Amino acid sequence: MGRRLIIVCAALALALITVSFAPSFLHAQGQQPQAGQQVQGQQGQGQGQQPGARGQQGGRGGGRGQQPAVPSKPTPRWPDGHPRLGALPDEKAIWGACCGGLSNAETPFQPWAKALLEYRRNNEFEPHTRCKPSGGARQFVTPYGTEIVEAPELQRVFIFDIGGPHTFRTIYTDGKPHPANLVPSYYGDSRGHWEGDTLVVDNIGFNEGFWMDRAGTPHTEKLHYIERFTRTDYNTMKYEVTVDDPGAYTATWSSNPFQLRFNAGAELFEYVCQDNNFAPSLLVGQQESVDRTSVIIP
Repeated sequence: MGRRLIIVCAALALALITVSFAPSFLHAQGQQPQAGQQVQGQQGQGQGQQPGARGQQGGRGGGRGQQPAVPSKPTPRWPDGHPRLGALPDEKAIWGACCGGLSNAETPFQPWAKALLEYRRNNEFEPHTRCKPSGGARQFVTPYGTEIVEAPELQRVFIFDIGGPHTFRTIYTDGKPHPANLVPSYYGDSRGHWEGDTLVVDNIGFNEGFWMDRAGTPHTEKLHYIERFTRTDYNTMKYEVTVDDPGAYTATWSSNPFQLRFNAGAELFEYVCQDNNFAPSLLVGQQESVDRTSVIIP
């Protein structure tokens, strides 16, 4: 009897508890989805805003991408108005490398010259890596760049290689013609004059012991090589080439323009050619020995 009474009392207590807490429980349950929806809605807004935020960031990024590059300073000039090709007196600077290959599909090769170019492409055997000076555009592919030094009082312009053979060539601007009976050399004889803001350099007297560009475009001792240097702004030099070599080509031709970039703060440093050379294949190509009897370097 006592046990039944305890069970009945427990059941009544449980019923009272259920009746008392059911409205709040049901209300809470009814609110929970709404709260959940509200939270999800807020999260959804947050997520909806997140792409917007990313879009704004992207917009800012896009803004950065759309912002024009900082304009270069104007071309520095000498008192006579001609552009300076080198650094200002209080500066250190060099010109970076350019001009990988001069020739293209339209270049009017003679058959032997075309065959030699193909050989050079397949079997690099470049004199430059054996410390030979390289005239023409190849000088401007010298590792670490080149430095141009103007000496108006001497009426000369000097172009210094930093890497490679670590040599220099001289451009005479005194108005005198090429000497007669030139002995062929790696850099030939260079005579420059100004046409507006462009230094035009006429070169003859080359030997055949170098490549005139990095690609191995052939030439002969008949090469007449014309360069045009135009410093379009402080940071940029346009370099154009015209090749007239009846020994290797059927007509005069010109390359596409190249650009050299000004590298402020850099300068010449000591460089020893062949010191720890890592290009053995460029020294002997794919051959076991070097044939030094060839008239034209392979």
